[in-house]
Amino acid sequence: MSVNRIVPLEPSKALKTRVYEALRDLIGHMDIYSSEEPIRLDERALGERLGVSRTPVREAISRLEQEGLVQNIARRGAFVVRKTKAEILDIVDVWAALESMAARLATSRASDEEIAELRAKFSTYDGEEARAHIDEYSDTNIDFHQTIIRLGKSELITQMSDQLFFHMRAIRASTIKDRDRVLQSVMDHVRIIEAIEERDAFRAEQLVRDHALELAEHIERYVDYLR
Repeated sequence: MSVNRIVPLEPSKALKTRVYEALRDLIGHMDIYSSEEPIRLDERALGERLGVSRTPVREAISRLEQEGLVQNIARRGAFVVRKTKAEILDIVDVWAALESMAARLATSRASDEEIAELRAKFSTYDGEEARAHIDEYSDTNIDFHQTIIRLGKSELITQMSDQLFFHMRAIRASTIKDRDRVLQSVMDHVRIIEAIEERDAFRAEQLVRDHALELAEHIERYVDYLR
């Protein structure tokens, strides 16, 4: 397990909170589905990297277990939770509902400046460039969907989507390279931006929902490494 993602802790916060946030961020950027084997969290290695004892690391892992992100297995240790294929499909379906509603809300709630920033930030890739810089585009793709959620300006949608985000991020990252999906992703994003710019609530909602459900269809048909 790589711990290079971990950044120095902020001294202004309580130690246990800082350790928890560092581990949550680490898990949020893991490629959970790159292997059939679950990822084990090594308390000692994490503590050494963070410069803390194993106690706050253990407390953070316990908190992450309560959130459903980690599972402690007796005599084996703590592992990052991997969802089954059926669970992932359910998560994508719920995400589709939340993000599409956020897009609909964004057409009336986002300011002209925010929508202009959306285009400036996410319409710089063409298909070939995205394909050539696939890892960078993968991060941009995930950021795009988070931004749509934020532009909806619904605290409840934001809270609910945050509970699904870790596995949505992981499954998007692991599938974006499949079957040249990156080209379709770029085109879909452009259409979504255009719909929001035109403040076309129905079209924005439909495009975002269809985009997410296409991911579900791809997972159903081609993702054989999920059981």
